[in-house]
Amino acid sequence: MADDYLVRIGKLIRDARQHRGWTQTQLAEALATSQSAVNRIERGNQNISLEMIARIGEALDSEIVSLGYSGPMHLRVVGGRRLSGSIDVKTSKNACVALLCGSLLNKGRTVLRRVARIEEVFRLLEVLNSIGVRTRWINDGVDLEIVPPAELDMEAIDAEAAIRTRSIIMFLGPLLHRLDNFRLPYAGGCDLGTRTIEPHMIALRRFGLDIAATEGLYHAQVDRSVSPGRPIVLTERGDTVTENALLAAARHDGTTVIRNASSNYMVQDLCFFLEALGVQVEGIGTTTLTVHGVPSIDVDVDYSPSEDPVEAMSLIAAAVVTESELTIRRVPIEFLEIELAVLEEMGLDHDRTTEYSADNGRTRLVDLTVRPSKLEAPIDKIHPMPFPGLNIDNVPFFAAIAAVAQGQTLIHDWVYDNRAIYLTDLNRLGGRLQLLDPHRVLVEGPTRWRAAEMMCPPALRPAVVVLLAMMAAEGTSVLRNVYVINRGYEDLAERLNSVGAQIEIFRDI
Repeated sequence: MADDYLVRIGKLIRDARQHRGWTQTQLAEALATSQSAVNRIERGNQNISLEMIARIGEALDSEIVSLGYSGPMHLRVVGGRRLSGSIDVKTSKNACVALLCGSLLNKGRTVLRRVARIEEVFRLLEVLNSIGVRTRWINDGVDLEIVPPAELDMEAIDAEAAIRTRSIIMFLGPLLHRLDNFRLPYAGGCDLGTRTIEPHMIALRRFGLDIAATEGLYHAQVDRSVSPGRPIVLTERGDTVTENALLAAARHDGTTVIRNASSNYMVQDLCFFLEALGVQVEGIGTTTLTVHGVPSIDVDVDYSPSEDPVEAMSLIAAAVVTESELTIRRVPIEFLEIELAVLEEMGLDHDRTTEYSADNGRTRLVDLTVRPSKLEAPIDKIHPMPFPGLNIDNVPFFAAIAAVAQGQTLIHDWVYDNRAIYLTDLNRLGGRLQLLDPHRVLVEGPTRWRAAEMMCPPALRPAVVVLLAMMAAEGTSVLRNVYVINRGYEDLAERLNSVGAQIEIFRDI
């Protein structure tokens, strides 16, 4: 009986490994064991502990191999360590999710290179698989192949996965070309307060999309007689709003002008991808986009999303708060120039290489070396603006940076209802942050960080900021339930460990 039990466990592990696109050797490396040991486990010839089952489940992002609920992931951080060496920036989370939604425009095979292996991507893949899209990791699990069905099965949509990501809202643009009526679960994602979808609706109504929201679902109907006869003016220069309008315009048979468009990094990546699909887009990088749509797209396309400027900023912040010398490679410099200008005024010691092209052939990259610096608080407040201003998602990292600078820094996070509130979690680690109102925080530095045990904030960037402060704090800290970090970062703990951090992943079993 015990042998049969081990065989069943082995088959579950083998199936989960193959689903992720890993070889036995890759799984062995993740577990710090041998390929032969993995082979014995999968054949049912190896006794296996509950701890090893949980570790395998974590490595494969598959709760099924835990044989029961193993509990959320936590991080144990031994702080006060200096980082050194170099670390590469991964591909953009926000670009990858937009491109996954954009793949629904194409009847042919889409291959996306070096896709970020993050929870947000996994949730979207679960949704795509549930409606009939075939996806698989190829080239040793590095790239992603996407093949759509002739007909989407929207009745079978994985609602549980859909409500865990706000990116599902970007299904509206491509789906309105494929279906006359359909239903989508409400968009979820980070807990950042009320975020209306009305700007999306204003733009998409111009393509005949009408939405009624009832009982946790968007009920969508499309009137094919409606088309935008004049430029679409977005009421919000938002990234996902612009992307949804682009996705709708891509297969509209005619020319669509989108004004007050975001020109941020993920929007540019989506534009480059649309061009690879045969859609002409004028004005990339500006606030006016002219899209020459094509009614049918059936091509085999291969595209490489560019690197993530927000991840790059978080790695810069990691070096600053730990007073380390660290080289961050493949930094998309055009989307960090304002942030670096502010840091230079604060006294950051750094240098950068000459520019080179990302794999998409369009985005400009540099390698950036940050050195220990004596920072002074900036004279002006830190506040975000649409690109080319300081990136909205980079504002939280300035809370940690300001905490190690001399003087007072005012941070004004005006976009989200309650994200600034989460920044005051740094006070548990020795920070001196005063919440002036739901959008403004006054940060007093320098800070003598101290270790603590705490729950992860429910918003991605503040959660990473807390982790960085724990890395700077002498002693051992614990950050509990870090799912939100895994939504946006691939193997962040392991990668930080590779440059000198000491972060242990564990679960309650």
